[in-house]
Amino acid sequence: VQLVESGGGSVQTGGSLRLSCAVSGYIYRRSLMGWFRRAPGKEREGVARFNSDGNTIYADSVKGRFTISEDNAKNTLYLQMNSLKPEDTAMYYCAEFLFGVGWTPQNWGQGTQVTVS
Repeated sequence: VQLVESGGGSVQTGGSLRLSCAVSGYIYRRSLMGWFRRAPGKEREGVARFNSDGNTIYADSVKGRFTISEDNAKNTLYLQMNSLKPEDTAMYYCAEFLFGVGWTPQNWGQGTQVTVS
């Protein structure tokens, strides 16, 4: 299983970034895929995911600003982040979650850093 994130960087408040995650090495299961983040000194936070009902789920802190999407043909997951705030600064991880609901990751990538100033 390999999850490789890209697209992070440094942006100013109000800016946008699009994160990508290339998934390989196993059967891509949409209902388990998503993103979480970890900021220095803070707990892991689920950000966005697909769930077993076929819906998209977002953390309250990012609703209306972040959008999760995918390209099934490319086994690639995306996270479009708009109206970024300093509190969005964190390492972002693409993940295969353990269950069809919830935020417990089973596999994740090396992460990509997002810094908002």
